[in-house]
Amino acid sequence: MIRGLAGGFNINVAIIGTQGDDEAGRMFSSSMKMSGVCLDRMRVKRGPTGQCVCLVDVEGNRTMRPCLSDAVRLQASELNQDDFHGAKWVVLNGYGFYGEDLVETAVGLAKKEGLQVAMDLSSFEVIRNFRPQLMKLLASKQIDLCFANEDEARELICGSADFNPQDGLAFLAKYCSWAVVMLGSKGCIASHKDEIVRVSAIEVGEAVDTTGAGDLFASGFLYGMLNQLSLEDCCKVGCCAGAAVVRALGGEITKENIRWMHKRLELQNLPSKGIHNVSPI
Repeated sequence: MIRGLAGGFNINVAIIGTQGDDEAGRMFSSSMKMSGVCLDRMRVKRGPTGQCVCLVDVEGNRTMRPCLSDAVRLQASELNQDDFHGAKWVVLNGYGFYGEDLVETAVGLAKKEGLQVAMDLSSFEVIRNFRPQLMKLLASKQIDLCFANEDEARELICGSADFNPQDGLAFLAKYCSWAVVMLGSKGCIASHKDEIVRVSAIEVGEAVDTTGAGDLFASGFLYGMLNQLSLEDCCKVGCCAGAAVVRALGGEITKENIRWMHKRLELQNLPSKGIHNVSPI
């Protein structure tokens, strides 16, 4: 998501986290630097970097299996106010709930700094495993913007096979100023206050790999927020960004995909140039 903001939209971004002092950690930091992501808030610890296997079928669908058993981790006690200084938004990942009090501490520090907070629910398994913590956080009304895919929205409201995504959106809207449910090839639905919009997906032909589609959608949506676009246009930019990344294997934000994305934005009369000199997100 932050590589999409940095490499695709020229937004100044920084990542808060921990990597190991191993080859995987060095590869990670090198990739982030190449995309323009600031690593000043990253910690490097002795030990292995967490890794994840992405399994992609012939139709481009993917599933992800992380291996974090002995990986180095960021602890809640290691966060400090300086990590959030100078930012406008902080974006949290649902997998952060696997770190005890990590998400809650990050939200508290972000709000002390006056930031807006966005959260990606990440996985229906995260919701299933951490429902009490998630519901307590949502009930605190400190999450300003929440992203969920269809499976996550279904899990959130314990929906059945005939689940309606609008029910998931309505549930999130009770707690968050902005709520978005991503529907893959069907586009997305989003709400802000009394406004609800539905936006169709961008046609890409053959989807090579859907890895990163939701993350890049979030990049585009947040870019629209920073540009103060309408809710509908934020969704349109998100759909363009999400469509761009599925055109290449490995969730890669290639130069060709960036050009393809900006061409689609121009065709819809949407901003296609990055915002410069903004605070890190």
